[in-house]
Amino acid sequence: MLYDEGGGGAPILLLHGLMGSARTWRRQLEWLRGYGHVYTFDAAGHGRPAPDELTTEAFIADLAVATAPIVEPMVVIGHSMGGLHGWVFAATYPERVRALVVEDIAPDFRGRTAADWAAMISAWPQPFSDDTAMLEFFGPVAGRYFMDSFVHGPDGYRLHGSVETFRDISEEWGGRDFWSEWRSIRVPALLLEGEHTITPPGQMREMAEVHPDARHVVVPDAGHLVHDDQPAAYRDEVERFLTRVLRH
Repeated sequence: MLYDEGGGGAPILLLHGLMGSARTWRRQLEWLRGYGHVYTFDAAGHGRPAPDELTTEAFIADLAVATAPIVEPMVVIGHSMGGLHGWVFAATYPERVRALVVEDIAPDFRGRTAADWAAMISAWPQPFSDDTAMLEFFGPVAGRYFMDSFVHGPDGYRLHGSVETFRDISEEWGGRDFWSEWRSIRVPALLLEGEHTITPPGQMREMAEVHPDARHVVVPDAGHLVHDDQPAAYRDEVERFLTRVLRH
């Protein structure tokens, strides 16, 4: 579940989003190795068993056990669910995190439901026979993301977890908020929001306003997958941040 991607220096941990996988970071690994020792991680329920209770706390406990061999404080870079898990991990284990990058996720989605979204996923025509079928169905950006995430077998590409698990992970966010965890964090943070974000308006800006050392950037022409939609802009912001927090 924890993959050593090479490099040297301070540990950098990459956390994927809901329905993603460790492989969705493969286009960022080469340049990130220039800043530290890079690790990727497959969250529980994504190609391996889910926790008995689908709570954020259960995912954080799983992450803490998996990353226990990394003894030096980490830079944690997370997309969507991975960004949320990154800051809740930092709030729970402040001694283990030296800096955070949070991509397109906010603390409060209360009132939203994942029911229609889950029904849409259930209707996907699986298996997708090949790369062309994936790219035609999802488009060039999301298609590559899901090609890196899905299980690729003899009959093609299939989802790497149950729709019910993904739905219930998302449903938890509709019933609680994570502001208290965010407000407890003091490490440097970079908040990257796509121009066409999925987050409630203004929340990522407010995250920066209530944090002692956070920078909020809206990335033009980017959707939820900022690092794949606008990879050059993403890299520029993250490299600038890593240079500061790692003193390159």
